[in-house]
Amino acid sequence: MPPAHPADTRLALDLALTVRHDGHGGVADDLAGPEGLAAWLHGHADDLPDTAGHLPDADDLAAVRDVRAAVRALFAHAVRPAEPSPADAARLLPVPEALDRLNTAAARTPTVPVLRWTPDAGPVSDRRPAPGAGDLAAALAQAAIAFLTGPDRHRLRACHAPRCVRYFLKDHPRQEWCKPSCGNRARVARHHERHKQPAT
Repeated sequence: MPPAHPADTRLALDLALTVRHDGHGGVADDLAGPEGLAAWLHGHADDLPDTAGHLPDADDLAAVRDVRAAVRALFAHAVRPAEPSPADAARLLPVPEALDRLNTAAARTPTVPVLRWTPDAGPVSDRRPAPGAGDLAAALAQAAIAFLTGPDRHRLRACHAPRCVRYFLKDHPRQEWCKPSCGNRARVARHHERHKQPAT
C-alpha cells in the first residue's frame, strides 16, 4: 500500500477531532447537525474538492458520523496498549464492527481502471474513483484507511491531559500531549495531586 497522502492523514485526524473538549469539562461535537458538517466541509474544501458547494443533509451527517465512530474506534485500537481518548473510551465500537463500517463506506465510491504507459516502462493499471462518483463518507473512509495503513499510524497517540479528548501525531520522542496548553494543564494537575493536603 502506498504511504498515506498528507491530505489523507489530515482528513482522518481532523474527522476524529470533531469530537473535542467543550472548555467546561464536557465533550462537544462539531458535527451535531448538518450545519456543523457544512462548516467542517467548507474548511476542508481543498482536501474534498467534490464536496465544494455541497449542502449536507441528515443522511450525509449520519453517514459521516458513522465513519467518524469507526475511525475513533480504530484510533483507540491503534494506540494500544496506551489508553484511548477518554471522550469515547466507554462506548467504542468493537473493532470488527468498526472495520466493517469503514470498509462498507469506502466501497460506496465506484472505481474505474486507469491505464498509464510511460516510455521507459510497460503499461500499468490502477483504480481511481469514477468521474462524478464523489461520496463524502466514502472519501473520508478511504482517507482513514490510507492513514491507518500508512507509516503515520505508528505516531498516533491519545492526549491524556486533563479534559483533553484529542488524538495527535507524535512529532518528537518526548512529546506527551497534543499541544503545549495540554502539557501545562497536565503539569498543574500533577503538582496539585502531589501537594494535596491530607483530609483531617
